[in-house]
Amino acid sequence: MASDSSKKTLSRRQFLKVGAAAATTAATLPATVASATTKQSIHYAMVIDTRRCIGCHACSVACKTEFEVPLGESRSWVEYVEKGIFPNVRRSFLPRLCNHCDEPDCVDVCPTGATYKIASNGIVDITKDICIGCGYCIQACPYGARFLNPETGTADKCNFCLHRVSEGLVPSCVNTCQGRARIFGDINDPDSEISRVLATNAVSVLRPEMGTKPNVFYIDADHTDERDAERYNTYVRIDTHRRQKRRV
Repeated sequence: MASDSSKKTLSRRQFLKVGAAAATTAATLPATVASATTKQSIHYAMVIDTRRCIGCHACSVACKTEFEVPLGESRSWVEYVEKGIFPNVRRSFLPRLCNHCDEPDCVDVCPTGATYKIASNGIVDITKDICIGCGYCIQACPYGARFLNPETGTADKCNFCLHRVSEGLVPSCVNTCQGRARIFGDINDPDSEISRVLATNAVSVLRPEMGTKPNVFYIDADHTDERDAERYNTYVRIDTHRRQKRRV
């Protein structure tokens, strides 16, 4: 017959065993709940069909109007790409904006957390109230999509017109594009227009070697760079109406 002391010892062992199991469960449960809560149910992206772009800059004007972008700065812009040797010279257009990357460098370098990626929809945004205007994110962005707003002293860029998207509307640049060169939507929804376009067209992204996984996709885009002129012994000229004349 077990003594009282052995019963107490056994009881304490059982208590410790149960307690350890409970602690383990308690430690793992929040992580599971957090994972389920922060799962990205919507994944916003944009496709730009350069075959339809006529370089009219309506998208750029709409963006500047929507956000009262200061003169000389742009959240969205269009590059004119000319290349070839006369008489075989062609011109194409390359619309540019923030790529809302899956792995954005701008988020990693922000010292205050002002630049962040919205977990529920994938949009990269800026909280102006805590941005200190240090410019780290501007330097880190491999697409030149950011600028320091001279009126607010904070970083600025495209945010896919979050205020419009939240109300079920498309971004202003998409709404104003007469050639329907821009398609915006949820790529997690297989029935969305953008998903169907991505499924039936070959697409490319800007600077894939940077590893940021952009969410702005291009159809038939000419990624020729001015440095290709010497490499291929051909004429290349890239123009933009931005203050920053050189392509990043």
